[in-house]
Amino acid sequence: MSGAWLVLPTYNEVDNIDPFVRAVLPQLAGAAPDHHLLIVDDNSPDGTGAVADKLAAEFDVVEVLHRPAKQGLGRAYLAGFRRVLDSGAELVLQMDADFSHDPADVPRLIKGASSADLVLGSRYVRGGGVSDWGLLRRVLSRGGCWYAQHILGVEVNDLTGGFKCFNRRVLEGIKLDNVHADGYGFQIELTYCAIKAGFSVVEVPITFRERQVGTSKMSPRIALEAVWKVPALRLRRDR
Repeated sequence: MSGAWLVLPTYNEVDNIDPFVRAVLPQLAGAAPDHHLLIVDDNSPDGTGAVADKLAAEFDVVEVLHRPAKQGLGRAYLAGFRRVLDSGAELVLQMDADFSHDPADVPRLIKGASSADLVLGSRYVRGGGVSDWGLLRRVLSRGGCWYAQHILGVEVNDLTGGFKCFNRRVLEGIKLDNVHADGYGFQIELTYCAIKAGFSVVEVPITFRERQVGTSKMSPRIALEAVWKVPALRLRRDR
């Protein structure tokens, strides 16, 4: 087994990936002396993959998985999860590479994994929140979480967040080959599958910040997918 692995999917993050990796590595090192970082790049046309390769050459703990094309956030994460599990990861973290998730919060998620199977960085528990969002986006995000929470019948407050720390046993137990959603739906599906499989989940408060550089990858298609995937997910998993 080989400690904690952070999986970072990238697509056109050439301005973010270098400073982000340099910011997160010390946080990983402080919380998990045996640590590694896997960048999963979907053949970014802006040169993100080349920057990732330079980081891997500079830092022994950084690796890069190059994928042939953009196939969606969920598929990128699944490919990364399989790679790090094959490498013996005990803890698997996921987060955005654009500083929306604060690298300084990584140690708190890792600490939480000592007493829970899955740790969520949560915007919607006491002490958590969002910044740099307008009212409409706040309402849509909070409403989406409320919708998923009530359709699925779970008590998790932030089902659509993408900052997580899994114990290895969770990813082995939820059958990754059966995960189908992408984007928001992917985040919901992973957490719901973990709950249905009997794993414990805790939420750690974080503040989500809007990216300052680059373009968001979220689209109306991904948001709408979550709307119809949620009831379909419950029907499929409850059978």
